Amino acid sequence: MDENKNFICEFIEEDISKGGRFEGKRVHTRFPPEPNGYLHIGHAKAICIDFATAEKYGGLCNLRFDDTNPVKEDTEYVDAIKEDIKWLGFDWGDRLFYASDYFETMYECAVTLIKKGLAYVCGLTANEIKKYRGTLTEPGINSPYRDRSVEENLDLFKRMRDGEFPDGSMILRAKIDMASPNINMRDPALYRILHTAHHKAGDKWCIYPMYDFAHPIEDSIENVTHSLCSLEFENHRPLYDWVLENVDLPCKSRQIEFARFNLTYTVMSKRYLMRLVKENFVNGWDDPRMPTLCGLRRRGYTPLSIRNFMDKVGVSKAISTVDYALLEHCIRDHLNASAERGMAVLDPVRLIIDNYPEGQIEEFEFDINTEDPGAGKRKVYFSKELFIERSDFCENPPKGYFRMFPGNEVRIKHAYYVKCTGCDKDENGNITAVHGEYDPESKGGWIEGGRKVKGTIHWVSAHNAVDAEVRIYEQLFSVEDPGDTSDGKDFTEKLNPDSLKIINNAKVEPYLAKADKGDKFQFLRIGYFCADKDHTPEKPVFNRTVTLKDTFGK
Repeated sequence: MDENKNFICEFIEEDISKGGRFEGKRVHTRFPPEPNGYLHIGHAKAICIDFATAEKYGGLCNLRFDDTNPVKEDTEYVDAIKEDIKWLGFDWGDRLFYASDYFETMYECAVTLIKKGLAYVCGLTANEIKKYRGTLTEPGINSPYRDRSVEENLDLFKRMRDGEFPDGSMILRAKIDMASPNINMRDPALYRILHTAHHKAGDKWCIYPMYDFAHPIEDSIENVTHSLCSLEFENHRPLYDWVLENVDLPCKSRQIEFARFNLTYTVMSKRYLMRLVKENFVNGWDDPRMPTLCGLRRRGYTPLSIRNFMDKVGVSKAISTVDYALLEHCIRDHLNASAERGMAVLDPVRLIIDNYPEGQIEEFEFDINTEDPGAGKRKVYFSKELFIERSDFCENPPKGYFRMFPGNEVRIKHAYYVKCTGCDKDENGNITAVHGEYDPESKGGWIEGGRKVKGTIHWVSAHNAVDAEVRIYEQLFSVEDPGDTSDGKDFTEKLNPDSLKIINNAKVEPYLAKADKGDKFQFLRIGYFCADKDHTPEKPVFNRTVTLKDTFGK
């Protein structure tokens, strides 16, 4: 059994089999984002489904921007969307399209519907249209403009295009069935008037097609066989099919819907994400706390981890809520196998090894990746004074504490055994330095056949340590479902006040300081980190991607 097969695959295989609606045709899909915001983790599911499904059947997938609403669209979003899709590892080749490429064809299709008596210009206001539409239990009422002649509708529609009428004064509607049990079929709007410049078409148009009208036309023009979209469009499918049946275009694409997913401790509404950015709750669309793909990329997530996450989420007809821990599990799993190891101390205190020769510097070998023997080794440098984590020393330790305390011996990772002999304090009783003595026979951190120690700590040599900024990110929200309105609170009232902690006095080894932006590391005993876009060798900046501990499924 093909583990990667889902209900979409079953439909496609039925369609391309002998006697199927697309027998002999190449499978062709499309990813149709609206350029009115940045892509987020939810969009990644659609991207993976659209592109990977086409790949599975040796087909093609187009990238098409559905730019039918110039009020909210911008080339900034176009560029960001293309970057995100490429980052995920997908390629649309030479098949980059825009809905606006087809505005003239869409206009002609609308004229065709008018000539067939299947569309009319309506002068009802938005509130009147809503009132006339009816309810789920009551049929709608015909517009008083519904029976205009073909000639009058053609004239009015041309004058709409010519800019004679103000915004909102009239729309072009399909003439279908005001008593349909599907409200989407009750004479839906096809065109509206918008005297707004378009990011690509400029001032050429002052009328713009509605998405439900434009989408099937775009698919047909591009010979898309399977229009894969989220479940919210299931009730719009009859309109999709109606448009294709009644306009003069050759390809009768098939729409198939799949369920979106929700992610705990996250919002994925474009409106909510826009508010987070515009009202400065976060530091831009690529803030590493955001569920945007550029935010996840900046935080240190990898394309493979997100694609693996999507495989685990799966494709279904049922909307589900996915535990954020699963996403963390996927990135942790990938970074454990691929990230280089390094040593950083986030809350440093000096460890002075009193019996170590003054001025001596030693080199020790360090595993680049303990999970990958082929990754090799590199050098780390050891000296009389080291930085260790303040939490790795306790003057009066609790039971079960195996790190540094007076009289206890620990392993300094890769270097030596060191026995703690005491500490220095300031006038307020704060510890300013820890003291110890090393065992020269334990070089490399081991004594063959000798005594064993329970504690192992990481360190950075003080002689060449580099000051670094480390940003500790937690979940942006403090509740699992921040979009839930049953408590009467706005989602912004559920932000986690501890979602970002900035450490300005961290110490890192020079190897980490020289990293390139975007390089990923496991800081020993701390977690997985990524060199931020602000990172420079002179001022290293690292973002925590995820902790070491994996709690998924526990």
